[in-house]
Amino acid sequence: MSKKFLMGNEAIALGALAAGVSLAAGYPGTPSTEILETLAKNNPGNEVWVEWSVNEKAALEVAAGAAFCGARALVTMKQVGLNVAADPMMSLAYVGVKGGLVVVAADDPGPISSQTEQDTRNFAQFAKVPVFDPSSPEEAYLMVQAAFALSEERGCPVLLRPTTRVCHGCAVVEVSETRAPRKRAVFHRDSRWVIFPRLSYNNHLKIEKRRRELSQAFSASPFNQIEGTAERAAFGIACGGVSYAYVKEALELAEG
Repeated sequence: MSKKFLMGNEAIALGALAAGVSLAAGYPGTPSTEILETLAKNNPGNEVWVEWSVNEKAALEVAAGAAFCGARALVTMKQVGLNVAADPMMSLAYVGVKGGLVVVAADDPGPISSQTEQDTRNFAQFAKVPVFDPSSPEEAYLMVQAAFALSEERGCPVLLRPTTRVCHGCAVVEVSETRAPRKRAVFHRDSRWVIFPRLSYNNHLKIEKRRRELSQAFSASPFNQIEGTAERAAFGIACGGVSYAYVKEALELAEG
């Protein structure tokens, strides 16, 4: 491990490389743009296929093709781009994937540089897929790797939802010097890749079962922590993502 001073987007890119990503596709848009740029700059020998796609829908479909073949694939966009990619995203939630598929949709509360303040966590609930919500560049580096592992374990796309302050904030991050081996992509014909009504109905039952299992798994996740002691606390604050950092700062100011 080595320590590097990284922007959140750089941490996400290096985390994906450490996880053994084979393909990365996306569409540029603040606050997500630097993720794909960092992947391209840290891609000696062009071992990872990195491309700007014509739009977010095309990017997700390219990545889905790689994931159908068993490779790990990453897609990047800003929150409004998820609207463009909604068609394949909803279908993938039902069809599933073979390799890990992580969709990074960078939210922009404020907004600072966007048309809307959409919350991708609501989209994840709508699509019934897991979502990771990092509170810092350090967590973003770890969460993108956990997202790939979860995607492969559960056979579904996983969302990563960094926000502008995480994407463009900087921190010292412990980065692995080694990368997981990239998986050989091989496509096998299978009726599961063709979305018919009966298949969707059967998969809906699996999705609901998966949601219950994920609820229990996420409750035990190391990313979910309780700070402080119950004996001293008159009340508790539940928060996630960058809001956690804001709450920590506010509590420190209140105590000072």
